[in-house]
Amino acid sequence: MAVSRAQQGPNTSQRILDIAERLVQTRGFSNVSYADIASELGITTASLHYHFPGKAELGQALITRYAARFADALKKIDHDLPNAHAKLEAYARLYADVLRGKRMCMCGILAAEYETLPEPMRSAVVGFFDDNQRWLADVLKHGLTDKSLSFIGSADDIARTILSTLEGAMLVARPYGDTDRFNATARHLLASLTS
Repeated sequence: MAVSRAQQGPNTSQRILDIAERLVQTRGFSNVSYADIASELGITTASLHYHFPGKAELGQALITRYAARFADALKKIDHDLPNAHAKLEAYARLYADVLRGKRMCMCGILAAEYETLPEPMRSAVVGFFDDNQRWLADVLKHGLTDKSLSFIGSADDIARTILSTLEGAMLVARPYGDTDRFNATARHLLASLTS
C-alpha cells in the first residue's frame, strides 16, 4: 500500500536526504538505490520518486544541501576565528569530524565516481571544490598579509594542495579506520605553512 504525502509528514524530503547522505558517504552514490532508502524510511519507492523523481535529482539535492552546510561552516570559521592559521586548523577539523563519523566528504566520494555521474551532479561537485579552493586562497592571502602564514607559490596553488591533501588523507585513513592518520597529515601540512 502506498503511503500518501500527508501520512509521510512534512519532513519526508529531509529524512530522505539524511538517509541518502549517510548511505552515499559510506557506500558511494552508485551503491545506493531507492529501495535502500525507502526500506529505511518504511515507505515505497514510488513515494520516494514523488519527492525526487530520479536518482540524478536526489544526487543534485544532496550536493546542494551538503555544499550549503559546508559554506555555513566556513562562514562560522570566518566569524569566530580571526587568525588565518586557526582558520586552516578549523577547516581541517571539518574533514576530521566527517571521518570520525565513519563517513567521507560527500563531494570527495562523488569525485571518485565522477565519470558515472549525471552532468548537473558533475558541475555541482566541481563547484563545491572551486568554492573551497577560493575560500582557502582568501585565508592564505590573509595569512601572508598578517604574517601568520608563510608559503612558496601562489595562494591558489597552495589552496589546491590543501584541498587535495585533506581529501586524499581521508581516503587513505578510511580503510584503517584511523582518524589519527588523517590528523597527522593535516598537522604536518598546516605546520609547513606556519611563519
